[in-house]
Amino acid sequence: MKTLKDVISLKFKTSESEGVIFHGEGQQGDYITLELKKAKLVLNLNLGSNQLGSIYGHTSVMTGSLLDDHHWHSIIIERHGRNINLTLDRHMQHFRTNGEFDYLDLDYEITFGGMPFSGKPSSNSRKNFKGCMESINYNGNNITDLAKRKKLEPSNVGNLSFSCVEPHTVPVFFNATSYLEAPGRPSQDLFSVSFLFRTWNPNGLLVFSNFADDLGNVEIDINEGKVSVHINVTLVKKNRIDISS
Repeated sequence: MKTLKDVISLKFKTSESEGVIFHGEGQQGDYITLELKKAKLVLNLNLGSNQLGSIYGHTSVMTGSLLDDHHWHSIIIERHGRNINLTLDRHMQHFRTNGEFDYLDLDYEITFGGMPFSGKPSSNSRKNFKGCMESINYNGNNITDLAKRKKLEPSNVGNLSFSCVEPHTVPVFFNATSYLEAPGRPSQDLFSVSFLFRTWNPNGLLVFSNFADDLGNVEIDINEGKVSVHINVTLVKKNRIDISS
């Protein structure tokens, strides 16, 4: 496939922060990769470089954040030569690719949800996408529908199910005045707690617990965007331990 124009669109939702959404490459060094990195969307594109190094075509654009929230996000990539419109959830970003070439030359297949192992370091370090996609459209071809009807030839459809499995986690929303109080375990000499959280606020109390028999307390909070753990112990000389991350 050698194209001057491309339109690629899809919707996805995931609770994973890393994963290849789609990938294609050619023998002349052209490639296009859309992936999640640290819950942000990254588009890597190269319409061609030359061996002398005077033309360097690699272009990388990042957009969005916190995209691993298991909510649907929509992507549209519109390319006309070196001009690209990248739209994520109706927010459009316009840019021009590096280099001097206008055509995307892909001799191999395009893969959605991951990339084949090519022996290159770039393919070895990337994770496959884990989550749900719908409405995959590549240059007018409804990929989702073709895959479901097994009309993609040649194709290698892995372990796909045409339904979206919901995670079994139950989130809790706290406003500025709400809190959740749970019973402690007085007979235990071990304190252990784990949780996932997300917030836009740079400060706030996450966890607080008094130890039994007035032995002290433990406090976990966010202070100026950093998580801190404070352990107060009443029976020792160094009675306060502070850990920040």
